[in-house]
Amino acid sequence: MNTEQVCLFLNGEQPKSIPNLKNYKMVCATDGAYTFLEANNIVPHFISGDFDSIKTIPETVEVIHTPNQDFTDFDKVLQILSDKGFKTVHVFGASGKEQDHFLGNLHTALQWKAKLNLTFFDNHGYYFLADKSSEIKNCLNKTVSLIPLPEATGIVTVGLQYALKNESLAFGDRIGTRNKAIENNISITFKTGNLFLFIND
Repeated sequence: MNTEQVCLFLNGEQPKSIPNLKNYKMVCATDGAYTFLEANNIVPHFISGDFDSIKTIPETVEVIHTPNQDFTDFDKVLQILSDKGFKTVHVFGASGKEQDHFLGNLHTALQWKAKLNLTFFDNHGYYFLADKSSEIKNCLNKTVSLIPLPEATGIVTVGLQYALKNESLAFGDRIGTRNKAIENNISITFKTGNLFLFIND
């Protein structure tokens, strides 16, 4: 098992600031994100996809062609990373632009939750699929949203302005948007279901 981190770029909203790539064992991208990397002089270890989003295939970067249209490019690159033994992936560019892609990326995260630890970063903060017990540091005064997909039960929060005490959330009924962290470290536990946490500055 490879415990080191991967930096993955998708073809959504481009990050305004480049993460410190020295923190990652591997940097990769779907084909549509390669233009952004090239413009910022970032040389990935590989790019992958069906290559319907790029006009010229680079010759100086490893190219993994995955034409299977039954899966998204995001899903296919996660399969490659899983096969390489990686477990922790930081994803940039998963949101913004066409929102069906964003929802599709959340769907993919749910499918991979048992195999990969995915954290998504955008220009507002970060979000991830929570474990049944999660402690998040450096949150004071940040906006915290709890989004069930489709539901989560027995939710208990500590450190949020509007506390949940063994409560349930369900998409289409009640969700937990725009809460606020009143402590630097917050904790969130729940019993069943799937719960995305969004931490925004």
